[in-house]
Amino acid sequence: MVVDSSNENDQIILATGGYDHTIKIWQTHTGICQRTMQHADSQVNALEITPDKQSLAATGYQHIRMYDLASSNPNPIVNYEGITKNVTGVGFQEDGKWMYTGSEDHSARIWDYRSKTPQAAKIFQTSAPVTSVCLHPNQVELLVGDQSGVIHLWDLKTDHNEQFIPEGDAAILDVDVDPEGTHMAAVNNKGRCYIWSLTFGRDGEPTKMNPKHKFNAHKKAALKCKFSPDSTLLVTTSADQTAKIWKTCDFSLLQELKHENQRWVWDVAFSSDSQYIFTASSDGYAKLWNVKTGSMEREYAGHQKAVIALAFRDIAP
Repeated sequence: MVVDSSNENDQIILATGGYDHTIKIWQTHTGICQRTMQHADSQVNALEITPDKQSLAATGYQHIRMYDLASSNPNPIVNYEGITKNVTGVGFQEDGKWMYTGSEDHSARIWDYRSKTPQAAKIFQTSAPVTSVCLHPNQVELLVGDQSGVIHLWDLKTDHNEQFIPEGDAAILDVDVDPEGTHMAAVNNKGRCYIWSLTFGRDGEPTKMNPKHKFNAHKKAALKCKFSPDSTLLVTTSADQTAKIWKTCDFSLLQELKHENQRWVWDVAFSSDSQYIFTASSDGYAKLWNVKTGSMEREYAGHQKAVIALAFRDIAP
């Protein structure tokens, strides 16, 4: 695995960011901060590492910035502008050909970040602030969640889109699709989690979504949901100061990840072998958890305020 294998450390990247206007890169097996980058003009809302692990995208208020992980340059190498509100989500196509973002300016955008002119190649407008974006494993459909409770299924090839509203008066706060492309999860500000089974559309038809399950995952707002790389687990995080791990076979509770003074748990990521989970929380720490035991194995201390975003990659490019 990844977390304690010293030979693999150069292949492992854990990045965190938050309200203290900094981004930190960590040595995962020791908890030592290797590098700090400044993100001066706003908090860090979301982080994502490129598939080749050469760059880190950080989103904030009105900006997306790309940092070079292969050098010691503390300044961003590209600035993406033209967004008028907070950028709430970011991710990459699996081959690194383009980047996608969601924003409170009621838009999801596709960026050809390898071009010299960092402008959005496609823009999808919604009627409410976008809270989350997730790329389907088929790489051609983007799931977009918004504050009005709508989940949009946007076909990037045809621009066709469909809407799903699991609960009328609750904001969707996160959406995820499992790596096998068989389930979608969404969580809302009432702490509920909704599950759909997905079937592939034929002959260019969109993916079909069938409601499968819903359950009360948390006592307060559920902030993030993320499937494990092996598709057997779903983790949800919440304002109720916990993260919870659910089995995808029946969505029964496997573990509750709790720690005193943890406060809101904002973000989460699995290791590639699905055995470990990283969380980011308002107490200013990132934490490493053992999935099997539910115990916390390491803290990453150094941020001065809430840690609300993290990104992790541990597979060689």
